[in-house]
Amino acid sequence: MTTMTDASVREFKMPDVGEGLTEAEILKWYVQPGDTVTDGQVVCEVETAKAAVELPIPYDGVVRSLHFPEGTTVDVGTSIIAVDVTGGAGATAEVQAPVAAEAPEEAKPQARQPVLVGYGVSVSSTKRRPRKGAEVPAREVAAAVQQELNGHSERVEANGHNGHGGPGALTGTAGQAVLAAVAGRPLAKPPVRKLAKDLGVDLTTVTPSGPDGVITREDVHAAVAPVTPEPVRTAPAAPAVPAPAASYDGTRETRVPVKGVRKATAAAMVGSAFTAPHVTEFVTVDVTRTLKLVEELKGAPDSYGLAGLRVNPLLLIAKALLVAIKRHPDINASWDEANQEIVLKHYVNLGIAAATPRGLIVPNIKDAHDKTLPQLAEALGELVSTAREGRTSPAAMQGGTVTITNVGVFGVDTGTPILPPGEAAILAVGSIRLQPWVHKGKVKPRQVTTLALSFDHRLVDGELGSKVLADVAAILEQPKKLITWA
Repeated sequence: MTTMTDASVREFKMPDVGEGLTEAEILKWYVQPGDTVTDGQVVCEVETAKAAVELPIPYDGVVRSLHFPEGTTVDVGTSIIAVDVTGGAGATAEVQAPVAAEAPEEAKPQARQPVLVGYGVSVSSTKRRPRKGAEVPAREVAAAVQQELNGHSERVEANGHNGHGGPGALTGTAGQAVLAAVAGRPLAKPPVRKLAKDLGVDLTTVTPSGPDGVITREDVHAAVAPVTPEPVRTAPAAPAVPAPAASYDGTRETRVPVKGVRKATAAAMVGSAFTAPHVTEFVTVDVTRTLKLVEELKGAPDSYGLAGLRVNPLLLIAKALLVAIKRHPDINASWDEANQEIVLKHYVNLGIAAATPRGLIVPNIKDAHDKTLPQLAEALGELVSTAREGRTSPAAMQGGTVTITNVGVFGVDTGTPILPPGEAAILAVGSIRLQPWVHKGKVKPRQVTTLALSFDHRLVDGELGSKVLADVAAILEQPKKLITWA
């Protein structure tokens, strides 16, 4: 890999695109070496544990190199692309394809880093040790080794070749070993150094067992462990029988790595399920009148300010839930474990669970309680379309207070939904089916659905949860209540 030392080459580092996230996967490159880029142009799409995000480049120039291929997970703060800001003079000779096993040498601190609006750059003073395969300039190593050898006059040179066939560089483990010797201190991470200090262990006396000569916590513990004399054996010990290795049928099984949004969702759901005591209540309701109102709104959208907007049952269900929350605001709350307090929210950020190719996400409509029906329809349409395209931002998925999940679109009657972390209630809407129903004393075919409300029993008791669910059902059965209760 060609080391970028030219001052005209700017290194663009992976920004913190999601409030403290430490890594992101490069999904797609939109540029290649030799392409001209301008300030603000999107150069790649990355996926964090929260969402897929497009990254704009903050420079004008010509792409010198891409440091990682698509599908690589990169730490925040690691350079991912080099741009020649002089306009590409001499850049052609050093253009290279992305290499997964190598990480570029860090350039000088840049003046600015691109981040999403509303997110700061995660600043760290920690300097990473060179990764395996990173190059160390031979002249710097030689000078350092000369000093370490107390004036040794012989000049140290590297006679090998670097990754591109050029002389004058030490690489990988050899380079790190020399640097460790020069620095006079063994390789160990800060927590390991602290452990050694607490136990009174001199790291220079510890034999490392980690990769590239790194001292591990086990090495430190081993250094202070008492030496146990080997017991006298009266008979040869029987050979240990190794545990049978797990076997997989590679021809009939496929293993899919869990990462990004799916990994974050799995962790969040496990945390919520085993933290908040869930209670779920159900109600089956005749929604025939609600469906008739939906058809009426569709038939004359100009009369209701809904021209060009999508009108469906979910819109009226969302409005019904907002009205029920207005009548019973205590359900719009969260639990503060640290302070053992209930936090009542005087705003509603209405989450809508959405299934996407990358997994389940729950973006929310900010301040949904203040929106009119046309405004709610517009916000709901934008939320759904953005989620389907995989363009939901991390900010759109934070701060939710109450959520709706529509399992009916999959033909499911109902379910017991798990609360998104930090929320007190989630409403599941089942499929709407034509069923026999007693209406005005006679059995008639009516449009019927089942609603399920899960809530955190630390915040919401049975009475409050029942009242909210009953209000939603009452509005959907008699949508005129939207006028009298809103």
